[in-house]
Amino acid sequence: MTPKQESYKNTAKTVIKAMKKRDIEAFYCESADEAVKKVLSMMEEGSTVASGGSVTLEESGILPAVKKGNYAYLDRSTAKTEEEKREIYGKSVMADYYLMSSNAVTLDGQLVNIDGNGNRVACLITGPKQVIVVAGMNKLVSNVEEGIARTQNMAAPPNGVRLGLSTPCASAGACGDCLSPECMCCQVVITRKCKNHRIKVILVGEELGY
Repeated sequence: MTPKQESYKNTAKTVIKAMKKRDIEAFYCESADEAVKKVLSMMEEGSTVASGGSVTLEESGILPAVKKGNYAYLDRSTAKTEEEKREIYGKSVMADYYLMSSNAVTLDGQLVNIDGNGNRVACLITGPKQVIVVAGMNKLVSNVEEGIARTQNMAAPPNGVRLGLSTPCASAGACGDCLSPECMCCQVVITRKCKNHRIKVILVGEELGY
C-alpha cells in the first residue's frame, strides 16, 4: 500500500465516523473493482434500479455491471421522447435503489450536490427506497463552501464539455456564475443528515469522475 493509499484509508475512517453521526451508513473500498462488488451485494436481484447521470458510475464499472445483472434497470438513455423521459423519471422516483455519485463530500460527513434539471438531487432527497452514493476520494473537501467551489470549478467545466454545452464554464474552464439557458448549477443541495437510514455512501480509494 502506497502512502497515498494508506492516507485515503485513514481519511475515509474519519469521514465514515462523521457520517454515522448523521445517520448515513458509509463504507470504504480500496478499488473500483471492490466497489462494484460492494454495490451489487447491497441490492437484491430482481429489484428496480435507477441512476443519476454519473461519470463515476461509468468509470468504476458499476453501471455496466448493474445493466448486465439481474435487475430491472430504468435506463433514461433509451427514451426517444420527452414524455418517455418523464415516464422513466416517474418510475425512478419509486425505484428500490437509486445509484449516484456526489459532487463533493466534506470531512465532517456532508454531501454537496449541484444539479441542472434537479432529477438527481430530487431522488437523493426523497423517493427511492435506498440511495447508494459512490464517490472517489478525489471528491473529499474540507467544508461545504469548498465543496460548492469544487463543483463549480472542477466538476462543471468538464461536464459542460462532455455534454456539449455552451456554458461559460465549458468554454473558459472556470465558473462564470452564469444564468444561461443551459446552466448546470440550478439546484444546490447540502445533505447534512439522513432520515430513515436510506442513504448509503461508498468511498473509493481512487480518483473517479469529475
